[in-house]
Amino acid sequence: MFFHPLDYLIIVAFILSLWAQFRVKGTFNKWSQVHASAGLTGAEAARRMLDANGLYDIPVEPVQGSLTDHYDPSHRVVRLSEPVYYETSISAISVACHEVGHAIQHKLSYPMLSFRHFMFPAVNFASGIAPFLIMAGLFFQQFNFLLGIGIIFFSAAVAFQLVTLPVEFNASNRAKELMISQGFIRNDEKKGVSKVLNAAALTYVAAALISLLQLLKYIMIFNNRRD
Repeated sequence: MFFHPLDYLIIVAFILSLWAQFRVKGTFNKWSQVHASAGLTGAEAARRMLDANGLYDIPVEPVQGSLTDHYDPSHRVVRLSEPVYYETSISAISVACHEVGHAIQHKLSYPMLSFRHFMFPAVNFASGIAPFLIMAGLFFQQFNFLLGIGIIFFSAAVAFQLVTLPVEFNASNRAKELMISQGFIRNDEKKGVSKVLNAAALTYVAAALISLLQLLKYIMIFNNRRD
């Protein structure tokens, strides 16, 4: 009933997203088998990079799961999945240093990260209510205004995803530069680091693309009903 020409592109983007998730796991597993020359675990690399940037008060903690690594800005802690925390592979130190990149962004008040933190409370609310408003507006044309309100809320969630992209790419670039300057990797190991971090970044790109296409679809439906 609500099939739209843009759905073809959304399906393609969804397939891209699945491929990106498959690729990030495959790339991580591949480079998990390659030990970094410095012999540092992910936890050790993260600790050294934090200390080198004056972030002595930020702890590095292990967390259960796979690819559950993240920097928690509210508690100011770097959390690394156990495979990353304990291993000495290219994958482990790449992911660990990427998360430290976010901690450095926080310290320097990197504008896009600050903007994302500012957006989060509103986006958290908007993303929760938007699907219900959009579905109500789609099913009941007499309540098309609900679709319009849902689009506004959904736009906030899409904006959040778009803002996330430069945050992630910047954290990866910081990580690669610091890993080289501090001797965590040799020049011939940069290829592996780039592959691991680029694969992870692709998942954010795919997710943002799906949301952007969905938003465009809803806007077109809303405008067509008004005409």
